[in-house]
Order: sequence, then C-alpha cells, then structure tokens
Amino acid sequence: MPGGAGLAATSDVNRVEAPVTIKAYLMCAFAAFGGIFFGYDSGYINGVLGMDYVIHTYTGLPYSDSGNSKIWAIPSWKKSLIVSILSAGTFFGAIIAGDLADFTGRRTTIIMGCFIFIIGVILQTASTTYKLLVPGRLIAGFGVGFVSAIIILYMSEISPRKVRGALVSGYQFCITLGILLASCVDYGTQNRRNTGSYRIPIAIQMLWAIILGTGLFLLPESPRYFVKRGMLDKAAGVLSRLRGQPVDSEYIQQELAEIVANHEYELQVIPQGSYFNSWLNCFRGSLWKANSNLRRTILGTSLQMMQQWTGINFIFYFGTTFFKTLGTISNPFLISLVTTLVNVCSTPVSFWAIEKLGRRPLLIWGALGMLICEFIVAIVGVTDGQNHKAVSAMISFICIYIFFFASTWGPGAWVVIGEIFPLPIRSRGVGLSTASNWLWNCVSGCRVHARLPNNMLTPISRSLLSSHHTWSTRTRAISARASSSSGARSAPCASSMPTSSSTRQRALHSSRWIR
Repeated sequence: MPGGAGLAATSDVNRVEAPVTIKAYLMCAFAAFGGIFFGYDSGYINGVLGMDYVIHTYTGLPYSDSGNSKIWAIPSWKKSLIVSILSAGTFFGAIIAGDLADFTGRRTTIIMGCFIFIIGVILQTASTTYKLLVPGRLIAGFGVGFVSAIIILYMSEISPRKVRGALVSGYQFCITLGILLASCVDYGTQNRRNTGSYRIPIAIQMLWAIILGTGLFLLPESPRYFVKRGMLDKAAGVLSRLRGQPVDSEYIQQELAEIVANHEYELQVIPQGSYFNSWLNCFRGSLWKANSNLRRTILGTSLQMMQQWTGINFIFYFGTTFFKTLGTISNPFLISLVTTLVNVCSTPVSFWAIEKLGRRPLLIWGALGMLICEFIVAIVGVTDGQNHKAVSAMISFICIYIFFFASTWGPGAWVVIGEIFPLPIRSRGVGLSTASNWLWNCVSGCRVHARLPNNMLTPISRSLLSSHHTWSTRTRAISARASSSSGARSAPCASSMPTSSSTRQRALHSSRWIR
C-alpha cells in the first residue's frame, strides 16, 4: 500500500472478513432506501391513470360517463406511452450509468441520478396534459436508470460477504414498500376533483430522491472503486469505516489483499484497451465456458428479462385500471392496495431463503410456483370469468402468485447480477443487466396496454405463456450452467480466481455466484 506497510494475507479461510456490525447493517439498509425511490415511481402511475379527475382531464369525457367502464378510461395508446416512456429512459440511463460509475464513482453516480430524477418530477408535477407528463417521465427515467443500476452495484461492493444476499434482498423489499406507499397515496387522493389528485402522488417522489441523495453524501465510496483506480489508502480507509475495524487491523488488511489480488488477476485475463474495447470485454469468451464474460453477461441480462416476462408488472402497473374494466369489483383501488401488501409481506421471506436455499434452487422453485398459479387463474378466467366468486378465487391465486414472485424472483435476480461480474467489467455488466430489465419492462408495458381487453383471459393467459416459457428456459439455462463445470456451483464474490493459493482458497470457500 502506498505510504504504508505491504498488504497482509492469510491461508485461514475463516478469518478473511471482520465480524458483521450494526453499523454495516445500517449503511447497507440506507443504501437499500433507493428501492423506495424506484418502487414508488413504478407504483404511483397505476392509480393515477385510474383516477376520475385524470380521466376527465385527459379525455374530456364528462363525469356522468364515469359509470360506463367501457368508455371511462384514458385511451390505450396514451396509457402505453405514459407508462412505457419511463422504462425507455431508464434503459438508456442504466447503460450510461455503467460508464459514469467507473469514471466518477458509484456514490457520485447515484447522487447525479437523484438530481436528474428531481428535474423530471418537477415537469410531471407541473403538467396538465400528457404532452408535458411524457417528457417529465422520460427525464425521470434517466435518473431511475442511474439509481437502479448502480445502487445494486454499490450495495454488493460494500456489504459484508456473509450477509450480502440478505442485504441486497432488502433492496427489493424497499421496492415493495415504495409500491405500497404509492398505492396508499393514490388511495387517499383518488376522489379529489382537482389537480391535487395526481400532483400530490407525483410530487412526493421528490422526497425520496432528496433523502437518498443527501444521505449518500454521508456514506463512503465503494472500496472496490478505489482499488480499481489504484487508491489503496482510500480503499483501506473505507473498509475500516464499513467494517468497524482499525485500518491496520488484520481483518482489513486481509480483505483488502483479497480485493487487490482478485482485481490484478482479472486485469491479466481480461484484455485492457480503448473505451470501446472495454465494452467488448463484456462479450468476450465462449458461450460454453462457465466463467466467460459472455456467459456472465447473457446470464445477467436473461435473468432480468425473465423477471419481466413473469407478468408481474401487469398487476402493479395496470391493476387498478384493469380491475375497473372488469365491472365485477366495487373498489379496484382497494384490491390494488391488497396486492401490494402481499408483495411487501412476502419479500422478507427471501432474506432467509436466499442464504439458506441458495440462488439457483430459489429461482427454479419460485418460477414453478408462479407457473401453477397462472395456470389456475387462466383456467378459472376461461370457464367462469364473470362470476363474482370466480373473480374472488382468481384474485386469491394472484396474491399467491405475488408471494412466489416477491420471495424468489423479485430479489433473486438483483442479487445474482450484483455478484457474477468481475471488477473490470462489473459496472458495465450490472448496467447492461439493469438495462435489459427496463427494456423488457417497456416492451411488456406497450404490448399489454395496446391489447388490454375487458376480461381477464388475455392478459393472464399472456402472463401464463410467458411464465411457462420463462420457467422452462431458466431451468435449462441454469442447470446447463451448473453442469458445465464442477466449479460452476460456486464462484468468488469478486467473480474470478485470485492469484495466490491462499486467496484462491478463500475465494472458493466464500463463493456466492449462484448456488
């Protein structure tokens, strides 16, 4: 280390990491607050587009038509544009964030995302027509893209290895809290007959961005970012702060030595070069080799794509407006609130399951559970979809479906993409994976709303087919990956094999790729 003693290493795999402290939990918990930021923004639009005042303002229809569910709605193309434009912004924001995170730091990139997001929210709050609302959501989307891509990277790099999966799952839990808060606010303002009905839910978003951006000024930068930039003294200082140990502690020296050894090895196996070459590194290697960069990139982007293909966003983006079109539910806002409560209460199960069961089994069983629930809902919808009791049964199984998603694929996909990429391409790999999430989020939003019917059969059947394809594809892909190499069950957190035998032993011992 410049200006200090050399880095110390050890062959004792049980002494690599310092004991987990309350301070470490609190720091990561606050970073997870970015999930509220993300979840609220995703959730509020569901209720806003179903509010009578918004429908009256955006369509010009008189309030006397509000009892006719067939015409009392914003045109599908406007809904599709308003909902999907956010995802378009987040797609490009996530890709740009991958570069910025390497140049300016993880923490700085997230703070920049908060600032951009606030600008977009101001435009949305000031809007009275979709012509200003749409650009506002596009700009806000760039900010969400920055935050959603890099907050996972940041949390993965500062979290203690022993509890990394559980802490990163906390990000998904905060997303569900954000969706719940949005549903509560929408529920409280739905009957207002003035601009406050939609401006209040929109403006509250700024509070989450201000809290997150301000708080990050008080948190340290990622130690792996400083190692990547060659600032080992600063990396040691950050580790000391995160782990609650002195800089010259054996724990800090050993963990820093492991990070440096991993990084040096990765620099040897991943060719360095120009800016464009650094992006090409994400796609180098053989598809059939378990630890190739191409394989990791495909795994990360595919996991996020499959997460969107489950059909979960249909419920949280369009649930309120869809329940209104059924004509068999007296209070669609309340049903949407119930589904978000199930989402929130189910997510903490993943804190235990993801560490106890492992990543791969959790994803496979979660997909199977969702598949069964969607089959049941589709069958009931086909046979007796207009019966009130049948609709109640379908809602029950939709809630069970949400339980399976929230406890498995909701957090699981985010945990995996934060762990599988080596440091030289980690920010770009996570950025590409997050961009994949938002790309398919945008596509699914456009497809569903362009063809939104007045019964439950079509959207549920579409989700069913997507989930069936998703489950079978992920099972084959993940199983093939596991069998392709005896070491595929576990890869190091830093995503590569270190140089020294003792560091290699530690990395294998503490593997977190996808068990």
